[in-house]
Amino acid sequence: MESGPAVFSGAAFALFGSGLLLWLVARVSLRAPVAHGVSRPLAVTMTALFGTLFLAAGCWLLSTA
Repeated sequence: MESGPAVFSGAAFALFGSGLLLWLVARVSLRAPVAHGVSRPLAVTMTALFGTLFLAAGCWLLSTA
């Protein structure tokens, strides 16, 4: 009964994290700006960091459900 919310949130986190990383790869490969008004190395680093964290949190939630 309690694993339902963990599965839902784990799937949401994992989908968001993987989508963010895929979007980052597409933007970097096209040499398009990742974030407006921010230096490119900082934007790429922070986006990769948060994408990885969201994906890891989603996998962790799914593994504990």
